[in-house]
Amino acid sequence: MSSYQKELEKYRDIDEDEILRTLSPEELEQLDCELQEMDPENMLLPAGLRQRDQTKKSPTGPLDRDALLQYLEQQALEVKERDDLVPFTGEKKGKPYIQPKREIPVQEQITLEPELEEALANATDAEMCDIAAILGMYTLMSNKQYYDAICSGEICNTEGISSVVQPDKYKPVPDEPPNPTNIEEILKSVRNNDKELEEVNLNNIQDIPIPMLTELCEAMKTNTYVRSFSLVATRSGDPIANAVADMLRENRSLQSLNIESNFISSTGLMAVLKAVRENATLTELRVDNQRQWPGDAVEMEMATVLEQCPSIVRFGYHFTQQGPRARAAQAMTRNNELRRQQKKR
Repeated sequence: MSSYQKELEKYRDIDEDEILRTLSPEELEQLDCELQEMDPENMLLPAGLRQRDQTKKSPTGPLDRDALLQYLEQQALEVKERDDLVPFTGEKKGKPYIQPKREIPVQEQITLEPELEEALANATDAEMCDIAAILGMYTLMSNKQYYDAICSGEICNTEGISSVVQPDKYKPVPDEPPNPTNIEEILKSVRNNDKELEEVNLNNIQDIPIPMLTELCEAMKTNTYVRSFSLVATRSGDPIANAVADMLRENRSLQSLNIESNFISSTGLMAVLKAVRENATLTELRVDNQRQWPGDAVEMEMATVLEQCPSIVRFGYHFTQQGPRARAAQAMTRNNELRRQQKKR
């Protein structure tokens, strides 16, 4: 036993209640002050709660906020300003900088024949542009000027060298038109098992109600004609992913499924991947570009699904880990080779 432990042994049998009964009121007040828990570094607490009250002076009266502000303002006005502060008058001191002219050394000076000097002095910008193109000085002009000068025997570009800083004008590319698909008609056709409906494309329709998407997945369970089902950028989440997983377990005609660019988490993706194992007709699956990264476990599950499902020959996902990426690439190569051999037979 160390000396410190021996020193603590004599306090083992002390009666704390007896000691408290013998303390005077002043000692009890001092003990209460010592036991107060204060947090001096918490700036969110008022000053009175960050330190102990160490003054016994009674207040002179109630707090008058207006009187306190007037007193502080009067104190600020009476304080004398520093003498070393000089007000800004806008005066500029010193001389402006003038860059000295650089004299060209004699060995760097170029002397041309009088005829060439006169021709260059009277040349226009377009002619100078063509001369620069012939000499290979393509950095002095835009690509359009350069190729026009070397491909044409005459001056066909009159913009001049000043157009170097001007960008080429391109025709604006219009935005893609909105998806014209009528969701109610599609849902009705899927329910009626319309044989003319082979593709369901709801891409970029972001205001589809969740119950309607759930009903569509429910109707797809018994449909035998739809080959492609795409829900890209429809703001679908895990409830839709679970509905898609239930659909894959029963549907035996779907070949392509695309649920990219949605809000599906790792839980929803895991449910879809587990359902893919029970589906033998799906050949294409795309799940990339979700709102959050699914994680290592989901990527490992993707590689396992591709290894165990030889029917999948196209898979859309950008792996972040080297291990699952290599396994998936090897599985996709094997699946495509098996498909090629089946077509030969």
